[in-house]
Amino acid sequence: MGKETGFLELDRHDRTYADPKERVHHYHEFVVPQAEPALRAQASRCMNCGIPYCHSGCPVNNNIPDWNHLVYEGDWLNALEVLHSTNNFPEFTGRICPAPCEASCTLNINDAAVTIKSIECAIVDKGWEQGWIQPQLPTRHTGKSVAVVGSGPAGMACAQQLARAGHSVVLFEKNDRAGGLLRYGIPDFKLDKHLIQQRLVQMMAEGVEFRTSTEVGVTVSVASLKENFDAVVLSGGAEEPRPLLIPGFELPGVRFAMEFLTQQNKRNAGDDEVRAAPRGSLTATGKHVVVIGGGDTGSDCVGTSIRQGAASVTQIEIMPRPPEKEDKALTWPDWPMKLRTSSSHEEGVSRDWAILTKRVVGTNSQVTGLECVRVEWVGGQMEEIAGSEFTLPADLILLAMGFTGPKKQGLVDQAKVDLDARGNVFADTFSYRTSDPQIFSCGDMRRGQSLVVWAIREGRQAARAVDEMLMGASELPR
Repeated sequence: MGKETGFLELDRHDRTYADPKERVHHYHEFVVPQAEPALRAQASRCMNCGIPYCHSGCPVNNNIPDWNHLVYEGDWLNALEVLHSTNNFPEFTGRICPAPCEASCTLNINDAAVTIKSIECAIVDKGWEQGWIQPQLPTRHTGKSVAVVGSGPAGMACAQQLARAGHSVVLFEKNDRAGGLLRYGIPDFKLDKHLIQQRLVQMMAEGVEFRTSTEVGVTVSVASLKENFDAVVLSGGAEEPRPLLIPGFELPGVRFAMEFLTQQNKRNAGDDEVRAAPRGSLTATGKHVVVIGGGDTGSDCVGTSIRQGAASVTQIEIMPRPPEKEDKALTWPDWPMKLRTSSSHEEGVSRDWAILTKRVVGTNSQVTGLECVRVEWVGGQMEEIAGSEFTLPADLILLAMGFTGPKKQGLVDQAKVDLDARGNVFADTFSYRTSDPQIFSCGDMRRGQSLVVWAIREGRQAARAVDEMLMGASELPR
């Protein structure tokens, strides 16, 4: 423990954001990082608890007190080594993870958690700046080959770990660029895509082969993968969006959030409009936008709509408004249900809760509004409030209501593996093996829609399971 009284002497101070009036005019990251003295001071607040709940709060079980101590001492290189021992891509989680570790921090009992996420991000950013992050080449080659299908965070983590174990790894991606959700689902203002690219370069140097624009189950069969590889890992996402089953859903002004976000990310990458929007350009410019769904994807739609110049943005959620502050005696150290306001919300949006949509209003195939009614939740049951009907003006309705599981047509159907009760690929979290002993699965395709940090964890653990199956034992971390 670097400074025994750090948490008593110093208040929590986190990194800040650029002014909303300035940042809404571009798609670049707008976090203002702290200077090194401030970061080291914040790291000194870590109490090095006898039972560090931040370990279990973090899905990849980061050794948080260890690298906090090293940062406090100014030993950034060793801090980076400790951080990478549990997390392949801390530059991703240091930007987009909701930081359940901070919710579990002992100092969060007083709403003053250590700024774990900011320190994590600073460590890895310094590692890239200093040139410390280099390819980790395997010490031997096993002669075994693995096909990893889906290049999101789970597939990337799995492929990197397997390559470092000495296996020949091919990572298949149906899109024209690797990265999955990181590339096309998360806006650039939250995660600049050069961060993905520098990891891809590292992974290629380590021996991972990327085959983009190759959709397994369409252009390449699952049977051919099983014939040509010793193991196959299904690491695609939970891409089947939850539909809005109300009258008017079929109108062209009602679109899924991921199509909207993907188009803008492709424009930012330099794609022309034909390549970015094969089904036709989808923008919020000059429109009254209604976002249905109160989660992170909905928030990303809000920020993107504002940058595109929407006339107004309204976000609605069917669940009741969460409390401003959780009851720590009941929730800590678990992840609490409480009101969360994102940076996109701060840029200008009208938010409303306990709203049930009834009908999309349209004229001449154009959306003009959304009929809604207020509801109350009684004993876990939703009841409409009589006389509370109202209509929101809307030119564009974006559906961000979550996902129901992986798409079945193509990859999953050809794999012929068992599914769980929710429609995800069935595999346990010890072996990660499906009902086909040659096929493994991890990430959102296995667990359902979740966090990037959970995908990284599952990719790492699945890699160990595959390595153990191929070699009889594994030295990869679990």
